[in-house]
Amino acid sequence: MSASLVVNEIYLSLQGESTFAGLPCIFVRLTACNLRCSYCDTAYAFTEGKRRSFEEIQAEVTKLAANYHAQVSGHRLPLIEFTGGEPLLQPAAAALMKLFCDDGFTVLVETSGAHDISVLDPRVRRIMDLKSPSSGEVARNRWENLRHLRPTDEVKFVLGTREDYAWAKGILAEHRLAELCPLLLSWVAPLLPHQQDKSLKAVPAGQTPIGRQELVNAIIADRLPVRFQLQMHKFIWPPDERGV
Repeated sequence: MSASLVVNEIYLSLQGESTFAGLPCIFVRLTACNLRCSYCDTAYAFTEGKRRSFEEIQAEVTKLAANYHAQVSGHRLPLIEFTGGEPLLQPAAAALMKLFCDDGFTVLVETSGAHDISVLDPRVRRIMDLKSPSSGEVARNRWENLRHLRPTDEVKFVLGTREDYAWAKGILAEHRLAELCPLLLSWVAPLLPHQQDKSLKAVPAGQTPIGRQELVNAIIADRLPVRFQLQMHKFIWPPDERGV
């Protein structure tokens, strides 16, 4: 039997986050996640999906990538990003990422950081999300992953409260993360009512929401060596649009 993955969707759009923001990117969104972060905006990927063979996935990606004949800073366009859900929940995903690397693509993976990132091909660029207190999943962070980080990786903090910011600031200093790889501080975009899946964790009591301007002011005042980011795609398309 050929290798396969349960896939939620595959589409071509622009990379909306990370240091690659703004570049054409093919997203391979895999089904399932073992976390229920309070701010998750892709709860539909928890269960929706169809099992597809590697050959089917590769064929669709090849079709979407047709007619691109350019590079940016040495990276073939379009990029390919595996996201979810949580892509590392499906062990076979690592093998498919390697195949795309073999084909000359720049491959990114968005992972919660609750799973072992060392299993991935060293050419895969890992964007690892450390879960903040307001996510309700801070206890799930796999701190052993920090020793596997490379300069080509990125660490992302999604921050929705003042307590999140103080926590992230402490983690940056304690682990000297700026010496390891680029760091991303991302503001939590409020969920629309129909995005608030019943399975999501609640923000712990006693936390104070932080606005995006307040977050930026704090980053500047504290001289943090980070990149502030917004989810670019939510400013281009409706915030709950799929396939963008």
